[in-house]
Amino acid sequence: MDKLYYPAKIWLAFGEVINGNQEISTWLLQNNYPEVSALAHAIQGSEEATDWLFKNKFYHLAALDAAIDENQQAYQWLQKNNHLFFIVFADACHGKPAAIQWLTAQKLDAFIAIAKKIKYLRDNTTFDYHKKQF
Repeated sequence: MDKLYYPAKIWLAFGEVINGNQEISTWLLQNNYPEVSALAHAIQGSEEATDWLFKNKFYHLAALDAAIDENQQAYQWLQKNNHLFFIVFADACHGKPAAIQWLTAQKLDAFIAIAKKIKYLRDNTTFDYHKKQF
């Protein structure tokens, strides 16, 4: 299985930031995980957060955000750079059954819950689709 990048508690904190918890976002910033906070804000539509990810060379997280935006170049970049878990996670954020089944089989239910939060956010928010191209 591809690496998960961060400990479980950081992913859970990420899920809370997706829900808008600014206190947890601040905690991530103060505890050496600013890129995780930036990813959550990028997914929420922040161009500033997306710029920060690029500027600070977190290309894999910027690509994840773009893949969640259904950017095919980002999917290709993730594939080429062996970030396979992020491809599955982006697909789960779109509710794709194969991705959800894979996460279930790997006992990664927390990622299913986070993907559902992202899907809910994406389905219920109007975004500016003029974000930077990956």
